[in-house]
Amino acid sequence: MRPQLDASRPSAVAGTFYPEDPEALGALVDRLLGAVRLDASEPSPKALVVPHAGYVYSGAVAASGFARLASARDVVTRVVLIGPAHRVAVRGLVWPGARSLATPLGSVTVDLEALRQIPEVEASAFAHASEHSLEVELPFLQRVVPRAEVVPLAAGTASAAEVGEVLETLWGGPETRIVISTDLSHYLPYEEGKHRDEATVARIVALDSEGVDHDQACGATGLAGLLWVARRKGLTARLYDRRSSGDTAGDRRRVVGYAALGFSEPESSGGLS
Repeated sequence: MRPQLDASRPSAVAGTFYPEDPEALGALVDRLLGAVRLDASEPSPKALVVPHAGYVYSGAVAASGFARLASARDVVTRVVLIGPAHRVAVRGLVWPGARSLATPLGSVTVDLEALRQIPEVEASAFAHASEHSLEVELPFLQRVVPRAEVVPLAAGTASAAEVGEVLETLWGGPETRIVISTDLSHYLPYEEGKHRDEATVARIVALDSEGVDHDQACGATGLAGLLWVARRKGLTARLYDRRSSGDTAGDRRRVVGYAALGFSEPESSGGLS
């Protein structure tokens, strides 16, 4: 693996999935995060599942997850971010081959040292060039954990164990968090999508790594990997929010489902702050 140390992956969906103007983007992200009601006694999660649609559709749902990391802003220095490769066929996991990822709010540093721990993960600038599933999460991370470097991984065809083993390698301690980027059902009538997403969320909360497929979640590869390792490590999952585009900014004839969930380690592990 030979990282392109002079390269920065430019934003591909600024101006479409979220505002291109830095002030407008910052204000929108701050407003979405500020609207989340938090319980001060709730521990900051080790891992999140969040959606990746345009902010007008899923931004509020994503914020309900990311807001839970704000209490750890001085602790978190690494975020392992996994999302689906929507446009390019990929085997396993690939990273962008760049040392930083640009958004209108600035650049997020890629954790090259962490990538050296997973040599089986190859670089593919092509797979990441137009991919939005990771990019839309970055402005939230820039706001809630501004010190964090990222390990950005686009997922294609891989087993839950293959992805889970990468997550285990990078698991770390309180300084490391995991973010799985996925939407749920796609283009179903409102009530049908609602029932399917409720069933999918139940499987996620049950840590059923074999019970979620790509018809239920476009990011099923990364999600299954998280559930595989979450069961091994005794994590517990909690639903923060579940809605669809029919609840936010779309009509109800063909909706896309979104959910935000957090995963916490056992108290015996010392907890996360």
